[in-house]
Amino acid sequence: MISFQQIQYIIAVAEERQFQRASERCFVTQPTLSMQVKKAEETLSHLIFDRSRSPLTLTNYGEQLLPILRDILSEYGKIEVLTKKRNGTFKEQIKIAVIPTIAGYMIPSLYQKWRGVLKDVDLVIEEMKTEEIIVALEEKTIDLGILAGPLHRSKWRTSVLYQEEICVYAPHLGKKIVTPAELEEYHPWLLTKGNCLRTQMIHFCELNNQKTSNWNYEGGNIELLVKMVDLHKGYTLIPSNYLDLLGLNESTRIQSEKLKEFPAREIIAVCSNRSPKWSSMEKLIREIQLNYNTENTGNLKLLKWD
Repeated sequence: MISFQQIQYIIAVAEERQFQRASERCFVTQPTLSMQVKKAEETLSHLIFDRSRSPLTLTNYGEQLLPILRDILSEYGKIEVLTKKRNGTFKEQIKIAVIPTIAGYMIPSLYQKWRGVLKDVDLVIEEMKTEEIIVALEEKTIDLGILAGPLHRSKWRTSVLYQEEICVYAPHLGKKIVTPAELEEYHPWLLTKGNCLRTQMIHFCELNNQKTSNWNYEGGNIELLVKMVDLHKGYTLIPSNYLDLLGLNESTRIQSEKLKEFPAREIIAVCSNRSPKWSSMEKLIREIQLNYNTENTGNLKLLKWD
């Protein structure tokens, strides 16, 4: 059977899609890494990589093999954890990824509380878009993803954190409640592609390509969109928990004309079903729920991001 070292090399090549970068990551020469990957393929009697493509791609066999190798690597790491625990030198690390439209208000608000309930845990927090979080969970490069749901995967544990109403920012309208039809004549200021709030805004407001094609901003900065509205009119959508952060005391609710519902998103936490770090992550999740999980203030319609 292939060695643990060969497993590490295969995973590195699969993620880097290039032997040179993978060898640098593994601190070995490219010929050494290439030879070990070739030996692994010979042992398994199947090619793992299609070398005729640039960048490298996995073969069908490689696609099926990679999740198994990641599981082996994860299980192997438990040996080091056990040893460090017995020696009294263990400090758990939890890697968290949060989408930008949540990270902006959640991390400043809850970071100290997380540190309080997880005193012996090293927290690593990173902003990622939804699709990036899904890939990182698949590749086991993060432990927990915080994003807008729904997201259904049988191998992942999903915890509902709270529901959050989506408000419209358009102070020049001077209204407490508007309908999508009332916004049709105004320009929508959107986040970049890949931000789920952008997709939700397009679906709920029924925006067409013509409306969304003349704004080529690349980023996830809601504060910038608010400034664009202030300077150039139009409108943008803001998660209700962002309002205090931006110093916006008053907001306008946007209501579906047919069903008299207000748009909202469901915020979820996602991790592996078999994560050995669940007990610590559960404490973190509980802090989020206690802080944000308030009762609905109206008839909310949960939006999908896909």
